[in-house]
Amino acid sequence: MVDELVLLLHALLMRHRALSIENSQLMEQLRLLVCERATLLRQVRPPSCPVPFPETFNGESSRLPEFIVQTASYMLVNENRFCNDAMKVAFLISLLTGEAEEWVVPYIEMDSPILGDYRAFLDEMKQCFGWDDDEEDDDDDEDDDY
Repeated sequence: MVDELVLLLHALLMRHRALSIENSQLMEQLRLLVCERATLLRQVRPPSCPVPFPETFNGESSRLPEFIVQTASYMLVNENRFCNDAMKVAFLISLLTGEAEEWVVPYIEMDSPILGDYRAFLDEMKQCFGWDDDEEDDDDDEDDDY
């Protein structure tokens, strides 16, 4: 009985190791596909689009508001291409470079649910790259007084 359990445990550990290796390989393939998609998206620019294709974002905090406005505007006029949150997040990821790209890799590696939630992804970007919503909320409160 003990020998059978040892053999079963060994088989399970071997299967776990094989699945871990396969998972690592799949994650690497996913990373390569995301990079390839980013390259392709940078090349795709609809000729009749009234909003220019957004610039990349490298993690520079002062550029985050501009990046969010550019990407939101672009997705709004191309709403048929960005029909769900996962597509919107994938588009944002395709435009990340440098520090911002390094920041998103762990989310991709762990297949975080945030990758399918556009608002949560933006909130996480704002928190990481220094966007203080409190200031914006304070300004809104003042405007409400008038």
